[in-house]
Amino acid sequence: MQSKGKVRITVVDRLGKCGCHRGMRPGMTFDWESERGKMCPMASHIAFPYVDILRYGGNFGGDNPYETTFCCSDPKTIIVYKIELVKEENN
Repeated sequence: MQSKGKVRITVVDRLGKCGCHRGMRPGMTFDWESERGKMCPMASHIAFPYVDILRYGGNFGGDNPYETTFCCSDPKTIIVYKIELVKEENN
C-alpha cells in the first residue's frame, strides 16, 4: 500500500556552535520527490528509511503517527529535521 501524500522534510533546529557545512538552516523545507537534491547528502541518506516508511503506508505511532524527527550525523553541528507525510487534497 502506498501513501496518499507527499513527504516533506523541514529543518527545525541546529545543535552546536558551528554552522552546517552544506548550508542547512532552521526553516528550510524540502519536498522529497522534487527537492531532495537540495538537501545535504548525508541528511538524505539518514532520511531514506523514514521516507520509505511513509511512502509505503507505514507510520511512526504516537500522537502524530505521520511525522517524526531525526538528526544529521555531523557531531560538530547536529541539524534536526522533521519528516512528515502531507496529505494530498481530494484523497
